[in-house]
Amino acid sequence: MNHTLFDHYRFPAGTLGCIATDDLTGNPGFFRFGPKTVCYGRCSSGVARGVEESGSFDVSKLVRFDGSTVHLPFDIEEVIENLRRETYEACMAPTIEKFSSHEWVRKTYYSVRELLPVSVRRHLQKVYFRDWKSRIFPSWPVDFTVDTLHEEILRLSMEASGIKKIPFIWFWPEGASNCLIMTHDVETRTGRDFTSQLMDIDESYGIKASFQVIPEKRYEVTDEFVHEIRSRGFEFNIHDLNHDGHLYRKREEFLRRAQKINEYALRYNARGFRAGAMYRVLDWYDAYDFSYDMSVPNVARLEPKRGGCCTVFPFFIGKILELPLTTAQDYSIFHILDDYSIELWKTQLGLIRERNGLMSFITHPDYLIEHRARKVYESLLDYLRQLIARENIWTALPGEVDRWWRARNQLKLVQKNNHWEIEGPGSERARVAYASTEEGRLTFALGTEVAQEIRSTRPPAL
Repeated sequence: MNHTLFDHYRFPAGTLGCIATDDLTGNPGFFRFGPKTVCYGRCSSGVARGVEESGSFDVSKLVRFDGSTVHLPFDIEEVIENLRRETYEACMAPTIEKFSSHEWVRKTYYSVRELLPVSVRRHLQKVYFRDWKSRIFPSWPVDFTVDTLHEEILRLSMEASGIKKIPFIWFWPEGASNCLIMTHDVETRTGRDFTSQLMDIDESYGIKASFQVIPEKRYEVTDEFVHEIRSRGFEFNIHDLNHDGHLYRKREEFLRRAQKINEYALRYNARGFRAGAMYRVLDWYDAYDFSYDMSVPNVARLEPKRGGCCTVFPFFIGKILELPLTTAQDYSIFHILDDYSIELWKTQLGLIRERNGLMSFITHPDYLIEHRARKVYESLLDYLRQLIARENIWTALPGEVDRWWRARNQLKLVQKNNHWEIEGPGSERARVAYASTEEGRLTFALGTEVAQEIRSTRPPAL
């Protein structure tokens, strides 16, 4: 059984046949599984060194069936893990990105950053991001590569097993079509002082959010500040250690900082974390004591560290659950793209809605004080309020999503009296859904007792 597929869908064990992998040799590289789905890993038929040449290695025609077994020319678990962990990015970084990643460059920049006028800093950032439109992979404005691979391998497995319809545990509680979380990173004393007013704004539109707070140097974190956030039903999380850009600079220094971060998490009883500037080294996450992290973008074209996990669903990095960022940050839209509208957000939400994924936001109290930016944010909240009411979207705090996804990961589908039931703690919130195939297409629908289709039929990616 393919564990990645099973963990994502939670279908009954033993329902589908096996997924076998051909003999793999050589180094990992880029190839395609169909004309649009870019993969990174080892492949029996060869790989390209760069993503630009991956179209010459389309392996979709090499899939074969042997009874109920699907034979693939690549290891699907390896490829999905490579995408989620952004292993591919080392092969894609342009010259300016490699230059800026050098320790002395980053150390110099962050040592003088506060002395530079805001206009100079934003000009440097625009120079750094000048290639954002021309990058091929991950796809902009949302990348669904991992999700497409899950769906295509499920479809192929169903075809090999002669199954037209398979039950699984739906992604979100009570049959919600999607999940939405709002998060706020507090970067300066000014932003901290605006937090109360931002909570007022959120509440006026029926939104509760999490606040990620820097525990050292930037500003004072008083007990009263923490209490106000939580007493109003918002969530308190840790944001880096001091947001100086050096958290992941060296392993030894990281371990020292991670210990201090864990101590702050214990002190504030915080279960969630986000690194400053979305920096991340996922292989080091075992040093954290958090339950969940929010530092990995879906597609990082406008983040200092490029890459992207290529999925709009939570996933585990060891013991930590990752809640990926699936929409553009307010700072990027306002100050990199010079766009004071919600059009990009609306486009991203529409795409994520079609795939029943997680709609996650980062906005900053620091950047919402200015009148024009605040009006745009209020327009977003008004749009979200209408969308939530119309589309049956579960609006939750990040901690609630963490608890749900962990509970779902332990639930089981069992057959009783000729129908499927969900067993395990939290099963009362879970819903049975069905994946069906018809003419090479995969559709999702809730159980027959609801008779509600929740995924539009789409042509296969292959």
